[in-house]
Amino acid sequence: MSAVEQIELSEKRGDTQTYTLYFCDDAGAREDITGWKIFFTVKSKSSDLDAAAIISKTVTTHTDPTNGESQISLTSIDLGTVGRYIYDVQVKTDTGDIKTILEGNFIITQDVSLRTS
Repeated sequence: MSAVEQIELSEKRGDTQTYTLYFCDDAGAREDITGWKIFFTVKSKSSDLDAAAIISKTVTTHTDPTNGESQISLTSIDLGTVGRYIYDVQVKTDTGDIKTILEGNFIITQDVSLRTS
């Protein structure tokens, strides 16, 4: 892992979404993420306390940790409030290092269909 990537994410209000993350070392080989924690945080502004986050997820169980694969799943409740926010993804490695790997704007737009049945 090297520099922080800037990626804008946009989702529809009330949808569900799963982001799959693949962790690679600087040579491009998959990293073993066994014992890592992944933190996904969405806030109105960066100075907001973590307790005031719009969305806050901590991932400790990975889909394929020895091959550097994990997922962050968002529910329809997580994506329930239309607005323009900011987010980041941080990891805490098994050795205790903290690294921010992704950040950017997080936009929840109004959906057209409101019915669910």
